[in-house]
Amino acid sequence: MRRYLRPLLVAVLVAVPAPAFADVTAFLGLLNKPDRHGTRGVAVGVGLLVVAFEFEYANATEDLEKGRPGLTTGMGNAVVQTPFSRLQFYATAGGGVYRERLGDAQETNVGTNVGGGVKFGLLGPLRARLDYRVFNFRGEPIHPTVQRFYAGVNLKF
Repeated sequence: MRRYLRPLLVAVLVAVPAPAFADVTAFLGLLNKPDRHGTRGVAVGVGLLVVAFEFEYANATEDLEKGRPGLTTGMGNAVVQTPFSRLQFYATAGGGVYRERLGDAQETNVGTNVGGGVKFGLLGPLRARLDYRVFNFRGEPIHPTVQRFYAGVNLKF
């Protein structure tokens, strides 16, 4: 009987899927280069208990007078997060594409990002999200490394 118990237990654990969760975040943030300036975006994620995947789009407008390039990013990220807690901490890493534009100069290429943050409950499925990322851009951007901090409203469903 014991020799059948272990395979049966493994089969039950594999056959019963963990519930999937999804969320969407609208955010406002700050980029650090060439000086602090605003950015905005949206992130959509789906995941299991600890591992999730997320796609985010962000845009910062250019300012020719201040010599501040516009920056648009589209990144896909893997997320590792703490399960079932009031404060849900997470770490993330990923990559995607970016476009940096200042006047007639433009660079479109690939980039990577790493970071982390925390989500915490506000009311029902509504949560707040604080996030920090470091972006590294390939090619010949004006600013090859950019840091971003944002605060957002997150809806979990």
